[in-house]
Amino acid sequence: MANSSRISKRVAEIYNRLDSQIRENVELAGKCEACGKCCNFDTFDHRLFVSTPELIYLTRQVPGKKLKRMPTAKCPYQVNDKCTIHEYRFAGCRIFCCHGDEDFQSKLSESVLTKFKAVCEKLPIPYRYTDLATALNSFSANTCQSAGESPAAGRGG
Repeated sequence: MANSSRISKRVAEIYNRLDSQIRENVELAGKCEACGKCCNFDTFDHRLFVSTPELIYLTRQVPGKKLKRMPTAKCPYQVNDKCTIHEYRFAGCRIFCCHGDEDFQSKLSESVLTKFKAVCEKLPIPYRYTDLATALNSFSANTCQSAGESPAAGRGG
């Protein structure tokens, strides 16, 4: 429990700093209209990628500690065009805005990925960065919790 708690704390810190950077650069970040269009990945023609620490963090935040499966191209956490995990949403969800500057978004993404890799190296847990559907459909809550609990968990890349 201690390791997943440390991971969650570190992810929360990364998210808080990221949110602060976005607030400080509103003109570049863009303003999300909460329309939910970008949460239907095939329709919007893009993919959301997530990292191991983010999955562990979300697993600790959601009721029942289980990640939802993603049987369609729409994010399973979007209900009635609203995000049901908005407070705990992934870095990619925080960074991407339909009206944002792509260069700014790219730089934020690279910065955040570096931080997530450092969390994995320090704690140590396997670092994986994969599309949301693959992550949700292949990582069970037990896998994420095991990775967060056991420093001896397999190293991945």
